[in-house]
Amino acid sequence: MTPFHLVGKTILVTGATGGIGRQTAITASQMGAEVIVTGRSEAKLSAVLAELAPGNHSAVPADLVHEQNRDEFVAKLPPLDGIAHCAGVTLLHPFKFSDEKRYREVYAINVEAPLFLTQRLFKTRRLKNGGSIVFIASLGAFIGARGHSIYAGSKAALVGIARVLAHELSGNAIRANCISPGMVKTEVVDGFANQVSAEVVAADEARYPLGYGLPEDVASTVVFYLSPASRWITGTNLIMDGGLT
Repeated sequence: MTPFHLVGKTILVTGATGGIGRQTAITASQMGAEVIVTGRSEAKLSAVLAELAPGNHSAVPADLVHEQNRDEFVAKLPPLDGIAHCAGVTLLHPFKFSDEKRYREVYAINVEAPLFLTQRLFKTRRLKNGGSIVFIASLGAFIGARGHSIYAGSKAALVGIARVLAHELSGNAIRANCISPGMVKTEVVDGFANQVSAEVVAADEARYPLGYGLPEDVASTVVFYLSPASRWITGTNLIMDGGLT
């Protein structure tokens, strides 16, 4: 048996209707996991379930921004071997025009929801000893791109949180790691392409020695962090940017 497998493991994927979350759910199912997908759209979650490899998978719709919703959501879950926090929102907004409303909206989704969901799972013993937590952060937290002050700050927070959890949860052999991708060909890139010309997109991708990434690239790395192959890795942040930095 390869150590990169997820056979016999139950994995929760948040943001499973987005590009990276969807592919993470698919790849985890292909590696043998029993996958639980969550997101706000029941219809989209049903579509994701139909794409998973055969197995005892399930969808639990939820808006995890609100505390009561998180409590009700956690009560519906079985014990978990791993969590892939793929839910998130992107905001491109100049610093001088940023306001508290946008800040709170982004941090509620990108930071508070995964942090307090993880806390609730740990307190209720829904997260098994020896489990693995993976946060999807962003390269934006490290390169200081214009217009990303709120977004970059929220993703940098995840990196700091993961490092602390790596220590605080080590007594239960629970690992916590981050992945910080650059541009990945998802709806985020599609939105970028709709705002600028094709030439601008091509020029930006040309800065990446290996080009933009694919959801499969990130999903495979998430599975690595969830699998026994990464048993001795915790508190890390892996930058995935095709050589850009």
